[in-house]
Formats: sequence, structure tokens, C-alpha cells
Amino acid sequence: MNTVMRMSRMYAPTLREDPSDAELASHRLLLRAGMMRKNAAGLYTFLPLGMRVLNKVEAIVNGEMDAIGSEQILMPFVQPADLWHESGRWDDYGPELARLKDRHGVEYCLGPTHEELITSVVRNELRSYKQLPVCLYQTQVKFRDEIRPRFGLMRGREFLMKDAYSFHATQESLQETYDDMSGAYGRICDRLGLEWRPVEADSGQIGGKVTTEFMALAEYGEAEIVHCECGYAADAEAGECICAPSMNECESMQKISTPGVHTIEELATFLNIPESACMKALSGKDAEGRLIVFFVPGDHELNDIKANREAPGFELLTDEEMESYGLPKGSMGPVGLPDIAFVMADRSLKDIPQWTVGANEDGYHLVGARLGVDFKVDAWADLCTVKPGDACPKCGKTLMGARGIEVSQVFQLGTKYSESMGATFMDEDGTEKPFIMGCYGVGVSRSMASVVEQRHDDAGIMWPATVAPAHVCVIPLTVGDDLVQPAAEEIAAALAELGLEVVIDDRNERAGVKFADADLIGWPLQVVVGKRGLADGKVELKLRKTGVKRDAERASIVEVIAPAAEDLLAGAVDPFDRLFDL
Repeated sequence: MNTVMRMSRMYAPTLREDPSDAELASHRLLLRAGMMRKNAAGLYTFLPLGMRVLNKVEAIVNGEMDAIGSEQILMPFVQPADLWHESGRWDDYGPELARLKDRHGVEYCLGPTHEELITSVVRNELRSYKQLPVCLYQTQVKFRDEIRPRFGLMRGREFLMKDAYSFHATQESLQETYDDMSGAYGRICDRLGLEWRPVEADSGQIGGKVTTEFMALAEYGEAEIVHCECGYAADAEAGECICAPSMNECESMQKISTPGVHTIEELATFLNIPESACMKALSGKDAEGRLIVFFVPGDHELNDIKANREAPGFELLTDEEMESYGLPKGSMGPVGLPDIAFVMADRSLKDIPQWTVGANEDGYHLVGARLGVDFKVDAWADLCTVKPGDACPKCGKTLMGARGIEVSQVFQLGTKYSESMGATFMDEDGTEKPFIMGCYGVGVSRSMASVVEQRHDDAGIMWPATVAPAHVCVIPLTVGDDLVQPAAEEIAAALAELGLEVVIDDRNERAGVKFADADLIGWPLQVVVGKRGLADGKVELKLRKTGVKRDAERASIVEVIAPAAEDLLAGAVDPFDRLFDL
């Protein structure tokens, strides 16, 4: 039997007004509902109600990890710099890696992720293919020194994360664990009550070539995603772009005066042609100092990730550098570029024989520039950021757009860390081989915020029962009397005996304050007990998710709610819907 919790004894300091710096609903409501407090930019303390939710999210994640045979460990938050030097990421990771020295001058970092540390743990222990595969996970604090921490738990500097790492002898074994993890991550999203999609993604600082993000759809999600009715979905930064540029056909190349025209929008308006018929040019240097000029359709943007994939270390030229190469800003084109320039264009332009481009002279553009005659392209690649309206790379239909929050991600790392850190095993044929690795992360605190982003209204949070701080709030409209409060106490105790987590709002507050706090905090089911209802032998039930109310017989309240309690114990996300015929 669960113990009935009491609002009079809870540390749950709710706020009536929205915090001035809280932009997203999750940030605003988690603060107002007394679930967390800000300590500094990107740093938060979780209060008792918030911890109840966070612990439930973690329990769901851990349960799914245990179910697929992953074993729990705990690694230190502070990591030795030597390991990061071994992997090569000490200098590559960037300023987000918080570095420090101890009293002896030894360097460490605050762990933003744990690939190096886990590799060092197993490399002297796993020695034979007979010991593989192995999958280990932890739930640990991470720290990334974000340049602009914002949106509460969405982009904080310190956050709670579950990260798992697997070690394999074969690619087939890695794929099996990768698929198991992907299935587990989908079940985690379902049990959190999230509307979600798996999307193609970029591996970023983690590395590896195969990765999938699990995105919770949200109006104000930080990531743009594209998706198709066939089931395909991708992060816009990582998805394959199949666009359809158009052509402004001319008999021959012509140089046109375009005074004051420096943008694609201005050029398209000036020539009265669509932006897709203009070619956008961007110039920069790669890590080797090579001058590279990219061309993409005018209605699309150059994708930084794809550009760096084709030209590692690519950075745009400054205005001064462009001037030194004789490249006019806003009038750059492929005809008459410096001989040292390497020209790369989006593959969609390969079938466009005539281009509308800058003339490499300020105030002039070219129409009808002929590919292969007036200029050449040295390489073709997928360079654009995909957007709604482009063709689906899977089925060819038109892609739709949405926004999402990354709640988890799975990676196939390959041998990126095992090779650089000398982590090997003896294979069946007697040779030393590097481990083939996988990495799998769930943002525990971010998942909590994602639930709020999807499940809230103007009054507050609408938690699914699986992670709510308690399942039922019993609200006596008067306290200290000999009728309402005793009845409420009896109901609360009886519901707790069903296995429900029950809180009773026994504060000496006005009914309006209790109702407002109940909606703000987001208890899934409210049971309102008042004199008028008791006079008729009834209490009122309110489903927080919809605001729908109904009366229930006081004498049979346990029988009414018992089926929902059974559904909850069986894992139902919204078990109380059945009480309202939903």
C-alpha cells in the first residue's frame, strides 16, 4: 500500500506569475509548478515534485535497458584529460568541453559524454571474442558549456543523461544491438506518452556514420525535421536533399547590369524569375587552405554539415578575404573565378545546362551561363539543407515539415575510439582486432521537459500517469471539519490501497487556490470532495488531460477507479481515460 502524501507537508512552492526569462512552456511550467529552480544560466535544482518525475523517467529508461540485457554501471563525472588526448578529442571538441586542473596541475574535464572513459574501462578487461558482445549503461550528469544556454532543460549546461556503450566482434553483432536499442528507445517514448518519430541524423562530435535520432514533435522544438507519409523522416540538417531547381533559358550567355542587387531574392525580383532559377554562391577555405566555391539552388541553403563532409574544416571567407581573391560579395559566379578555386555544386544543378549567376563584378550578373562551355564544375555532391516541398528520397512524394525535440539518439561508432585508444580483443582466428562499438543516449531531464512541451495547456501541465508526481489528487474543499476532510482522508487511503500514488490537498486554502495548483502541477486525476456533493452521496472526478468532469458515487469510488488502477499497473500511459469513456 502506498502512503498518502500531504500537500501541507510538501515542499512544492508554486508560482502565480510566469518567470520573465522562461520562453518555452516546459521551462515556464516546471518553474511555476514548483518542480525546479534556476541557480545560474543553464543550471537547475530539481525540487521534490520534479525529482519524483525525473526518477520515474529514469526508471522507465533503466527498465528498458535491463530488458534488452544491458548492464548498469556508474562512471565518474570528472574525466582525465589523458583519455581525451588519446582519442584526439581534447582539442577537437571545442569550448563546450569544460576543462580544469587539480592541485597538482593534472588536467581533467567535466564529462559531456563518456566514450573515452568507457573504452578505457573495458580495454584491459575484455580480451577475447568469447566475452563479446557486452553492453554497459549508466545514468549520469553531463556538462556542456553551451555558449547560450536557454529554454530551461532543453539546452542547459548540466543535464541528466542515460548513456550506453556496446562492444562487438562483428558488424552483424553491432547491428543486432543497434536494432534492440532502437526498439527500446521507441518503447521509452511510448511509455512517456510522447508523439515521436525516428529520424535520420548527423553524428556530430560523437562520431560514426550510422545514427538515428528519436524526436518528440513539438511546435517550438529546436530541430527542423522533414517527413513523408511513407514513414521516412530526417533531421533537416542531416537529411538527403532532392530539390528541383528551374532554369531561365537564354540563347546565349548575357551580362546584365543589376545595380543594387546583392541577394537571391533581389535578383529573382529584378529578373522576374523564381529564386529556384538563380544559383547561390558561397566561398570559403577548407582545413588545407584550399579556396572552394560552392553553388546551390537559390531557393535552398548550403548545409554546413554537408559542406564540411565534402571539404573538411570548411569556413566561409571574411569580406576582407573575398576582396583579396577578387570575389565581389553578392555578385559571385562560376565564370572567371580565380584559377586556384575548386568549384563544387549541388548535384541537382547537374541537369541545369544554363545558370543565372553573379558575373564576378559588382552590380552585374550573368544569365544563360552554359555549364561545360562557359564554366566547369569540379565536383558534385548533396550540399543543400532539405526542406518541406522537396522530394522524399525514399518514395519520391513531397516532404512535409515539423519541429522536434531530440530526446534520444543511437550511434554506430565503428572503431573510431577503439583504434585511437588501443582497445583490442583476440578474435577467433588469433588476431588482435579493435572493438566495433555502439553508443546510445537518452536525455532523461530533456525527456521530462519534452513531455511538458507536448502535454500542457494555459492552466499547467498534463502529466501522463506513467511519470506524474502522483496519480490522484484528492481535494477536500474544507479542512478541519467533521464531514468533508474525514471523507477525503478515507477516499485517499482507499485509493492508495489500490496501488495508486495519492496526494491529498489538506492545506487550509481557498478552493480556487487548490484547483489552480492541481491543474498547474498536473495530477492526472482529481477527486473533489465537498459538502454539497456529499449531501447527495457523490464526489466529483476531473480528468486533467481534458478538463472533463463527472460525478461518482461516494460509496463505490473504489470500484469505479479500480479498473483504471489495474490498467496503470499494467503500464497504461493514460489509464484514467476509461473513467470518462475516452
